[in-house]
Amino acid sequence: MTKSSGFLKEFKAFAVRGNMVDLAVGVIIGAAFSKIVDSLVKDLVLPTVNFLVGGRVDFSNKFMVLREPANFEGARTYTELTDAGAIVLAWGQFITIFINFVLLAFVIFWMVKLVNKARDGFEAEKPAPAPPAPAADIVLLTEIRDLLKK
Repeated sequence: MTKSSGFLKEFKAFAVRGNMVDLAVGVIIGAAFSKIVDSLVKDLVLPTVNFLVGGRVDFSNKFMVLREPANFEGARTYTELTDAGAIVLAWGQFITIFINFVLLAFVIFWMVKLVNKARDGFEAEKPAPAPPAPAADIVLLTEIRDLLKK
């Protein structure tokens, strides 16, 4: 057996180990879940904020130009400025991502809390395991003690 085939066997054992598969599934579900949270923020939370403040607040296009490019004559949007080489502090994008993070953390907190509660409920339904039978010498000593008490 060569070193490379031993390495491949070791890698295969590592890659198909249960924890690695669980981690891969978690990453895939997490990526899909982050899209849901992004949509929640973009399509529900930010429009609600816009409604409450009485106007159109587009956080994704809130920024401060630290240094403009020379001879810039394009539209003053984040994309146009950064494409032209401006140094831009995109604080609105940060707020949007921060809201995404807080909502994601909040939802995950409640999911873990519910899973733990469900797990505790399942464990409570299981009958308690029977205590192990005492050893033969303990049974004999107990009988002797009971006879001496009489």
